[in-house]
Amino acid sequence: MYNTLAHLHSNSDKGDGSVRYILSGEGAGSIFIIDEVTGDIHATKSLDRERKTHYVLHAQALDRNTQEALEPMSEFIIKVQDINDNAPQFPDGPFVATVPEMSEVGE
Repeated sequence: MYNTLAHLHSNSDKGDGSVRYILSGEGAGSIFIIDEVTGDIHATKSLDRERKTHYVLHAQALDRNTQEALEPMSEFIIKVQDINDNAPQFPDGPFVATVPEMSEVGE
């Protein structure tokens, strides 16, 4: 359903549900969510590089019973790659040019 971006895993996680993964930072809980049991980090919507080039997130593994940190906080920088989603525009065009055959570079 969502795009998986990363997977957080603690060596303390034995798969018994005793570890809780949390996410904080820019867009955490809205644009980015974490499955607190598996540590999978997902994007809930498409990202647009023209709006924001990157996001800084922090993730941590906690003991579900004591809420104590099992690992140091990890920082993730999500860099948004651009796709050519905007057609080129030439407001002063059209442009016309000719290049003679066998021309040298710079002529």
